[in-house]
Amino acid sequence: MTLTIVGSQLGDEGKGALVDRWGGDADVVVRYQGGDNAGHTVVEGGTEYKLSLVPSGAVRGTVGILGNGCVVNPRTLFTEIDDLRERGLDPDVRVARRAHVIMPYHRVLDGIEEEVKADDDAGDEVGTTGRGIGPTYEDKAGRRGIRVADLLDPDVLREKLAYAVPQKRAVVEDVYGLDLSSDDRAEAFDVDALHEEFKRIGERLDDEGMTVNCSDFLNRRHAAGDEILFEGAQGTHIDVDHGNYPFVTSSNPTAGGAAVGSGLGVTTVGDGEVVGIVKAYLSRVGSGPLPTELDGDADEEALADDIREKGGEFGTVTGRPRRIGWLDLPMLRHAARVSGFTGVAVNHVDVLAGLDELKVCTAYELDGDELDTVPTTTDRWERCEPVYETLDTWDAFDSAAVAEEGYDALPEAAREYLAFVADEIETPVYAVGVGPDREETVELTNPFDE
Repeated sequence: MTLTIVGSQLGDEGKGALVDRWGGDADVVVRYQGGDNAGHTVVEGGTEYKLSLVPSGAVRGTVGILGNGCVVNPRTLFTEIDDLRERGLDPDVRVARRAHVIMPYHRVLDGIEEEVKADDDAGDEVGTTGRGIGPTYEDKAGRRGIRVADLLDPDVLREKLAYAVPQKRAVVEDVYGLDLSSDDRAEAFDVDALHEEFKRIGERLDDEGMTVNCSDFLNRRHAAGDEILFEGAQGTHIDVDHGNYPFVTSSNPTAGGAAVGSGLGVTTVGDGEVVGIVKAYLSRVGSGPLPTELDGDADEEALADDIREKGGEFGTVTGRPRRIGWLDLPMLRHAARVSGFTGVAVNHVDVLAGLDELKVCTAYELDGDELDTVPTTTDRWERCEPVYETLDTWDAFDSAAVAEEGYDALPEAAREYLAFVADEIETPVYAVGVGPDREETVELTNPFDE
């Protein structure tokens, strides 16, 4: 069977812990979109692994695939693989030959565009990680991208670079008015230097047998009876089609992206389980609407700081502090409908322990109407006022003891909170995260057993 893990909010929901846990029952773990702008922190036996590109399942010894829907920075890929090897692991990572490559000029262009947006005071900067993700997807859609397969043929690689690089240099010099002749970023636009570096990268990929025809590979593994887990990066509400555009990523983290981004048929993926990962509150890195944000008076800001510190709400990739808000059920309803959740896993329940007050947004008010889901435009979402329901709070508890004893060991108010969420989005709770370690998860249902 297949299991697809989807972030139900804005990313940073703790997907890595569930991918790591259920990845132990999988034979293959597939990243189907995104690049090294995605941060997954996996904790095993007290040891923390921070990954931004290598699939989280690599920590469990499964085969990890970067599908054709991903954009791959080879520098990041090899750095992470080498680091895991130095720490005693032996990750088996394969890369789809149809995946697109993040080139150094993509990163430069990403930074320049964000700087320009920030300087024009329009307030429409996305707050990207500066990793070149968007510009790489732009080249993919514009049919001028460089794919992993191109790195394996030096002649093809030079031909592709000779076509793409002058265009990129022209954008920097003629559109943005920057002089690259005396700029330390000039090497990112040097065809010879790029060809030499990425030819060597192609040689390493080939020598280590890391590239695959992803669709063929996965279909053969599935036909042989292997269990396949799809790992989405980011979250539903920064999906380029279903998120709050333009404050979005450049790919599709929703479940439909698993089929497109891997080449395993939609009927196969759709016949499996789709689990949405939910953070028990809300966090966001970067710009964009956040109707339930705790940013009002001093008490709200102090509460946000407390949750941020307890939950470790700082970007895995950037280290930026995340914005904090109450759980937003209209967002979860949208996520459940778009991806067709068969279950949810609710993380960071322990972080909400000990609060004086606990709120949940059940709907929005907009122009005199009450909405139960997210509006289609960012402008309308920004004007939404949250409708709250106040729930009972619970005291701090021993996460390790609860994880060992099971769901009934959770405080009653925490169980009521979880039941309330499940009822509101009409989706059962499969697991509850009560701490950062893989073992600090209370599992009610293993989707691979369904």
